[in-house]
Amino acid sequence: MAQISVLTHDEVVQLDGDQLGALYAQLGEASADTVVSRALEELANRLSLIERSYYKNDRAALSKSSKGLIGIADQVGLSGLAQVAGHVSKLASGSDDPALAATLARLVRIGDRSLT
Repeated sequence: MAQISVLTHDEVVQLDGDQLGALYAQLGEASADTVVSRALEELANRLSLIERSYYKNDRAALSKSSKGLIGIADQVGLSGLAQVAGHVSKLASGSDDPALAATLARLVRIGDRSLT
């Protein structure tokens, strides 16, 4: 009898509270709220673009969009998301398709959790 293992992915969103605090200290509450809201909207757009680029096998667009996601995520303290986006960008330039697929899936999971 074959044994089946089920893998669960429980991604924790890594939030850099110091970065977010600095943003609020620098801009004030109202302006920082606006920046964070716009950044989250842009993150959602970038994640969608990244997935579309992957499924179209457009590696250049995938790498470029992932690099763009890094700056936005860093701005609002989502350091874990930024790190994984960097990994996707690097893998998009290579030939390790299974690693790219797995890392992209991780990016989407973390991105989804970051948006909620």
